[in-house]
Amino acid sequence: MCGIVGYIGEEQAAPFLLNGLSKLEYRGYDSAGVAVYDNELHVVKSKGRLSVLDGILQGGKALPGTVGIGHTRWATHGAPSDVNSHPQVSDGGKFAVVHNGIIENYLELKNHLIRRGVEFVSDTDTEVVAQLLEYYYRNDVLDAVQKVIRRVEGSYALGIICADCPEKIFAVRKDSPLIVGAGQGENFIASDIPAILSKTRDIYRLQDKEIAVLERDNIAFFNEEREPIEKQLERVEWDVDAAEKGGFEHFMMKEICEQPEALRKTISPRIKENKVVLDDISLTAEQLRDVSRVFIVACGTSYHVGVVAKYAFEKLLKIPLEVDVASEFRYRDPILDEHTLVIIISQSGETADTLAALRMAKKSGARVLSIVNVVGSTIANESDDVLYTWAGPEIAVASTKAYSTQLAVIYLIVLYMAQELGVLSDKERKEYLDDLQRLPDLAESCLADKEKIQYFASRYFNAGDMYFIGRNVDYAASLEASLKLKEISYIHSEAYTGGELKHGPISLIEDGTLVIAICTYDRLFDKMMSNVKEVKARGAVVLGITTHDREEAFRQEGDFRFCIPKITDFMLPSLSILPLQLFAYYCASMKGCDIDKPRNLAKSVTVE
Repeated sequence: MCGIVGYIGEEQAAPFLLNGLSKLEYRGYDSAGVAVYDNELHVVKSKGRLSVLDGILQGGKALPGTVGIGHTRWATHGAPSDVNSHPQVSDGGKFAVVHNGIIENYLELKNHLIRRGVEFVSDTDTEVVAQLLEYYYRNDVLDAVQKVIRRVEGSYALGIICADCPEKIFAVRKDSPLIVGAGQGENFIASDIPAILSKTRDIYRLQDKEIAVLERDNIAFFNEEREPIEKQLERVEWDVDAAEKGGFEHFMMKEICEQPEALRKTISPRIKENKVVLDDISLTAEQLRDVSRVFIVACGTSYHVGVVAKYAFEKLLKIPLEVDVASEFRYRDPILDEHTLVIIISQSGETADTLAALRMAKKSGARVLSIVNVVGSTIANESDDVLYTWAGPEIAVASTKAYSTQLAVIYLIVLYMAQELGVLSDKERKEYLDDLQRLPDLAESCLADKEKIQYFASRYFNAGDMYFIGRNVDYAASLEASLKLKEISYIHSEAYTGGELKHGPISLIEDGTLVIAICTYDRLFDKMMSNVKEVKARGAVVLGITTHDREEAFRQEGDFRFCIPKITDFMLPSLSILPLQLFAYYCASMKGCDIDKPRNLAKSVTVE
């Protein structure tokens, strides 16, 4: 959840650290701090956004030194405060540590150290790491790091500097992302690529319990037994502009508008000669025929992708599919065996609950196929098969193009399995593939009509409550639409199936209540019109999302409408979500909300 950056080289560290942290604020932004060595360790940190720290440090000019680490925080242990901000420093002042993750046995370790006279000043679990390092330190930092990672339990990415060894930065990770950047006469660590992309495109990805030791002109890697290991250097090919706003006011609007192109990159290379070609997976037709049950396990937006997937899988493949929230999956004793396919969905590939679910599934003998965006992430590395969404960097905390590209990969998987199992005729397969290939252009046409949604948002952005209703795939889309609205505008919203209105939620409808009815699923359109009439009779104002061919029918019942093109029914959420992403964005903008960094949220959830 938190963001880490580190620098060692010939230039001043603090300006780079501040710039790097500005690219990581999507990971947390309730406090920030840096530690820089200049004859001694100097630590400056503050509660609040990075801009507060930037002002204190005068853009970095007020803190000289060429070695340093920085951190932007999403609070877990201890409320946001100057004292609880990172870096955390050991009692004797020798070690400064930045940390992303959670040390699960921190209380046991803290009490152990207190009994030995160590004084703690913060409420954080991270301070335990700093104190342990000094407790074990005997003039060998690498030895102390090795001992610490044997004692701590939980997840961590750690950046460490030692006052006795100022010419080195030490880094280690477990279940939290951390990369090492290689430069010329300077080297770097970071939680994510954008933080160091202004300096280097050459990176190493640390794996669990691998330790990196960075010097100005050298990087060495060790396993947890302190044995030297070789790491493969990776070249980042995407452009730095992909992680910049590019003239847009917010990353979220930029990423909404990038969805057509992201869909093209996800879909086009995987359809050849009217067949789905998934070169990255090894699932054979024989293995697919052996699958008796499918689970999709994910969190948040990715979970909503799974809800859409259920309709597609069971419609085309007639294979039972269950969709589980990852944080619940492990604790309900799901029935898993070698005939089970578990599909893991995660934008970052590091989501803690989802990763834990993956490991449980593999231990139970199930085959795991993951859908992720980040190449080389932990979930990707630990899966039997992986399909990348190729969405490019997504910086805004509220996910948009991740949802679209994950859906596209789901469609590809369903059609691939249908193709390999022979459950579709050539004509049917071609019709589905034609629609899938049309999807980017259709998405572009939906986004071209932004002003209509902007006008509607201008009339209702001050609403206290909003309700989304839909049936079948429209209900699946309403879940994501409701989440987007509440995430960034702080408007209370809920999503219900149209048929459930009469079983309680309709009691919430009164004069002026805004109901957004997604009515694109043709087979249940008439039933949705009945639901629209029910809420209208109780005073609701209704915005409808429907298809062009149903515009006139909806006009007779609803107040406002936005029309999308007709497409294969299980692909409809890819289009119906677009005006509702825009609606959420415009409501938040008109309310003056911090759209890219909504309160209490962070992009990559690497803690349970």
